Amino acid sequence: MKFIRDIYAEKKAAGQPVVSFEFFPPKTDEGDRALFEKQIPALLAARPDFCSVTYGAGGSTREKTLQIVDRVQREHGLPALAHLTCVNHTREEVRALLEKIRALNCKNILALRGDPPGGGEFQPTPGGFEFSSELVRFIREQGNFSTGVAGFPEGHIACKAGKHADWQHLKEKVEAGADFVVTQLFFDNADYFEFRDHVAGKLGVQVPLVPGVVSILSATQITKFTQMCGAKIPPALRSKLDALGTDDEAAMKFGIEYATRQCEELLRAGAPGLHFYTLNKAPATVQVLKNLGLA
Repeated sequence: MKFIRDIYAEKKAAGQPVVSFEFFPPKTDEGDRALFEKQIPALLAARPDFCSVTYGAGGSTREKTLQIVDRVQREHGLPALAHLTCVNHTREEVRALLEKIRALNCKNILALRGDPPGGGEFQPTPGGFEFSSELVRFIREQGNFSTGVAGFPEGHIACKAGKHADWQHLKEKVEAGADFVVTQLFFDNADYFEFRDHVAGKLGVQVPLVPGVVSILSATQITKFTQMCGAKIPPALRSKLDALGTDDEAAMKFGIEYATRQCEELLRAGAPGLHFYTLNKAPATVQVLKNLGLA
């Protein structure tokens, strides 16, 4: 399996964007079947460069995350990015997990602080890590992994000091050994451009800063989703979603168009790739890529 850092380097040299998908471990057997029999095959038809598999709050999906990573790589030959968080893990537990990940021939990890189960404020685990930069450094010390981290164009929801302080923390994560940054979803490209110009231009971060994009499937769903992650919905977009109401079919059609225009502008402005939050539904994301001529 390729290191994701090498994928970005190769695509940059070729003048092409990296396309990646993210999905989460389903909670039911029916969800598992739908993911592997319908959604993943449809996404793979769009020829992505890698996929990303999330890690539930507090590591609640740890085993399932690794099962999906293993199955995607073995059955489809697609590099998988395994999420790993600081929550509820000691250093020795992380070391053991890294050995398990290595044994699965998974070479790529997204290192996150993570969310505590049930919400609330993050509390470091005794014998563990307080900051994701510490986790990044620990992974680097174990060797032979390509490590990504999360970036927040609007600032992390828990960073009370504001987005510029959060962006400084991102620089620390890169200095600790991160090879690339995948951003939280956003709907106003101006937020990404400000983030990129500050992090790359002023702070000197030179790794790929990859925009995270979601194609809206439902006005109700995206409202809940953005409230949880702290992303804002611009006023014009909010008005359109309010007008669509509970018409999910119309919302999905509009979401495809909106995401297409958003991605076109990001690519014109030199984004190194596009990371799609699929919400375990392939059709909208695949249509966006077809619209872009990338599927």
